[in-house]
Amino acid sequence: MSTLYSTEALATGAGRDGHVEVAESDLAFDLAIPVAMGGSGKGANPEQLFAAGYSACFHSALQMVARQKKVSIEGSSVGARVSINPTDEGGFSLAVDLEVVIPELDHDTAQQLAEAAHQVCPYSNATRGNIPVNVSVSDD
Repeated sequence: MSTLYSTEALATGAGRDGHVEVAESDLAFDLAIPVAMGGSGKGANPEQLFAAGYSACFHSALQMVARQKKVSIEGSSVGARVSINPTDEGGFSLAVDLEVVIPELDHDTAQQLAEAAHQVCPYSNATRGNIPVNVSVSDD
């Protein structure tokens, strides 16, 4: 398998209360534990970054599938809600809810496109079988 793209990030400091920088970009910021987990919430956290990445990647996959099927999805959007949950073993797990909105498309066609995108999106392929990922289509 050949690599199309690769990037690196470096986390320093106190993990979730540290700092992260992404190679070959201007992306650098402080991290903070969310208030809901006992932190200050005055910075980004890994779940927010995962939600941002997954929503953007899934939207790109949705656009690719729509182009292949010659369907216009102008005005579309994808929202991602990433949750961190305690496990019975004392660790943590993630869960993702993806919400696809395609305003000018009927629900059934939008659902078919969302399901097709879920098969090609790299984030979906990486998480499949590892964490729950729910894909829904909203008519809003």
